[in-house]
Amino acid sequence: MRFFKVLSFVSEYKRNVLFYCLFIIGNIVFSLLSFGLFLPFLEIIFANKEAISQTTKSSSSFNLLAQFTNFIQNFIHQIIQTHNKEYALGLICLFILIGVFFRNLCLYFAYFNLAPIRNTITRKYSTIIYKKILELPISFFTQKRKGDLISRSSNDIVELEYSVVGILEGIVKEPLTILGILFCLFSLSFKLTIFILLFFPISGYIIGLIGKSLKKNTTLAQEKWGSIISNLEETITGLRIIKGFNAENKLLQIFSKLVNEIFHIKNKMQKKKDLGSPLSEFLGVVILCVVLWFGGRLVLKGEILSPSAFLTYIIYFSLIINPTKALSTAFFNIQKGTATLDRINEIVNYPITINEKESPTIFKSLESGIEFKNVYFQYENHIILKNINLEIKKGQSVALVGASGSGKSTLADLIPRFHDVFSGEILIDGINIKDYSIKSLRNHISIVTQEPILFNDTIFSNIALGKPDATLEEVENAAKIANAYQFIIKKENNFNSNIGDRGTKLSGGEKQRITIARAVIKNPPILLLDEATSSLDTESERLVQEAINNMMENRTSLIIAHRLSTIRHCNKIVVLNKGEIVEQGNHNELIALNGYYAKL
Repeated sequence: MRFFKVLSFVSEYKRNVLFYCLFIIGNIVFSLLSFGLFLPFLEIIFANKEAISQTTKSSSSFNLLAQFTNFIQNFIHQIIQTHNKEYALGLICLFILIGVFFRNLCLYFAYFNLAPIRNTITRKYSTIIYKKILELPISFFTQKRKGDLISRSSNDIVELEYSVVGILEGIVKEPLTILGILFCLFSLSFKLTIFILLFFPISGYIIGLIGKSLKKNTTLAQEKWGSIISNLEETITGLRIIKGFNAENKLLQIFSKLVNEIFHIKNKMQKKKDLGSPLSEFLGVVILCVVLWFGGRLVLKGEILSPSAFLTYIIYFSLIINPTKALSTAFFNIQKGTATLDRINEIVNYPITINEKESPTIFKSLESGIEFKNVYFQYENHIILKNINLEIKKGQSVALVGASGSGKSTLADLIPRFHDVFSGEILIDGINIKDYSIKSLRNHISIVTQEPILFNDTIFSNIALGKPDATLEEVENAAKIANAYQFIIKKENNFNSNIGDRGTKLSGGEKQRITIARAVIKNPPILLLDEATSSLDTESERLVQEAINNMMENRTSLIIAHRLSTIRHCNKIVVLNKGEIVEQGNHNELIALNGYYAKL
């Protein structure tokens, strides 16, 4: 069963697993011994010692329990002779209390050792998923909703944690408890116990049918929960628009529909899960009634067991009901855990399409330039770029222009290998970029996007993101080049000011200048600017454009823009239409052509 692979993550806690098993065995032993004292207790009340010994020995196929009860009976008989029956009964009650105390003490230490095992699943799987998300290609996130990814990274892992506890109990605690009780039952009456065991496969089959349907509903519920988180995330992000267009009711209806769907699914799940425990208890009581009827008849006929031994047998059999219930619950948890694991593994096992060769070349500096040779790129059988041939010489600024959807951003994303070409090749200094180390390649590229991507941290940390060892002086210099220094020092904590979630404490122009400072501090030879000024007001655009001009000095730049002011002074302007280069040249040359560029 693939779910058992999860337990490989707890290999560093082998000692805890061993102690868990030992303490569970101790718990079971003390439980059985405590209840085993009921036999001499009942025999003292209902029979004499000689009859007791004879009844127990004659009815036992396994003599270990018989030896224990005979030892206790002899001891109690001596106590009765020395004191009296009341004293002996009090002593038995004391022994039962001591046994129950150590039984629960063992159970505590078992769960004490289980705690780091269950928590390591959360720790390791959270880290694995987060690391995988960082490794996944950009194309993956166009297919998946953010809320679903967040759900798999949080709720599903918590569900998995509880399932791991269920599997440990399902393969250790409950089976050992049931085996221990069965041993005692066989010791008391082999014949009667064999008769009982004929009924257990029927119970297991009925419970198994419910478990299979539970797994299907679990997967559906977790998918719906991911949709709810996505909807919530989109609502918080777009709250200004929602309020501005009076769309609260519409969004509430959508959310309510999702909540109602998961409400009905989880109701079905809970009903099936809750059915497992009472069903197993009912089936256990059915078997108990059969035992009472069948075994009682045999006792009355004198064929097996004395009445007191039969009562002890019933006590032991009643003990098997709770672990059987718990085992069915553990089985349901494993079914849910398997569905959860499938969802998590969909991310963990997702293929990494941007691969690095075994001994890559380290990219140290740009010497001659970047060249696209017969580049094609497609996504899910849809061609985005075709037959791209483009040369960007060192120190040049090249602009990409064209209508929305013409492939500008995709072309720029191919340089840092956010995507890989479908055919053709991209060369940097005459070497295919697939031959370079991805990390060294990206170390020499800075990116400024249309939407400023900032993190809920200080201004200093956001600027120094690509250079963790940056000094305050370097950060300040980068801020000055980005025209950000003046507004930063006016903040209460200067560079240590927190900018809020996604930089909400800053204006649009301030956020963009922070991202430019972040790009500058790496001092990269290659710049990728994706419509960095398109969403700004005139004054902010002037400051940002000035910062961009400062940053572009002596660097090779690829600029995506719609505004004429941003691109007219570029060395080369490349016009894209439906994924193809239709024109290229400087501003004056393209205007003279009176073609696509002139229309734009």
